[in-house]
Amino acid sequence: MAIERMDNVGIVVQDMDAAVAFFTELGMELEGRTRIEGPVADECTGLDGVRCDIAMLRTPDGHSRLELAQYLSPAVISGGPGNRPHNIAGTHRVMFAVDDIQDTVTRLRPHGGEVLGKIAQFQDSYLLCYLRGPDGIIVGLAQELH
Repeated sequence: MAIERMDNVGIVVQDMDAAVAFFTELGMELEGRTRIEGPVADECTGLDGVRCDIAMLRTPDGHSRLELAQYLSPAVISGGPGNRPHNIAGTHRVMFAVDDIQDTVTRLRPHGGEVLGKIAQFQDSYLLCYLRGPDGIIVGLAQELH
């Protein structure tokens, strides 16, 4: 038996509006927002008394989705400072293919996007960078060179 597909990547945020603005500026499309609570939420998360706002975003090609979750209860537990380096075990990042990496970085700066190092070129294939977004989320950008 094999998996059918990867359905989505989930990220817990503290400021839903800021995170939605960041990812829609990146080019994702908001599918919807809702509140999740009750026995099913408690059972699948292993937490008691879950009340959580969810926003589901989709890439323009329709193949990938990002689920943002803002916990109202139980309270969000901070994972430490929002400026953690990329090489901490368990740190996650989401990588997006973009058509113009410099333009994308420029558009994300007003939404808190901060390049971690610099835009780097990998051989004659890609321009790459990591940037930090809302709540310290690390986002990778890759522009294929033709």
